[in-house]
Amino acid sequence: MGGMMGGFGSGFGSVGGFGPIGMTSNLVLTVGLILGLVLLIAWLGRRLVPGGQMLAVPARPAGAETAGSPKDLLQARYARGEVTREQYQLMKQDLR
Repeated sequence: MGGMMGGFGSGFGSVGGFGPIGMTSNLVLTVGLILGLVLLIAWLGRRLVPGGQMLAVPARPAGAETAGSPKDLLQARYARGEVTREQYQLMKQDLR
């Protein structure tokens, strides 16, 4: 006779006849699948915006110059008020 449980669970940690090895491999596979799904969802979330279009990440902040000489860049910073007149003049001398 198989005992009170009908023969199932008669050994220490037996799950489907594979014992602790079966339990461990089942846990590893389950955690791996859950982690894979979470990473896939995170990756898709970063790639798509609510409208379904690809998310374009600007290489530079908005308003940044894309080309120009250092003097042009300094002049643009001075025009935007990012540097004072004294700083502008000192930096302009350094660029000569």
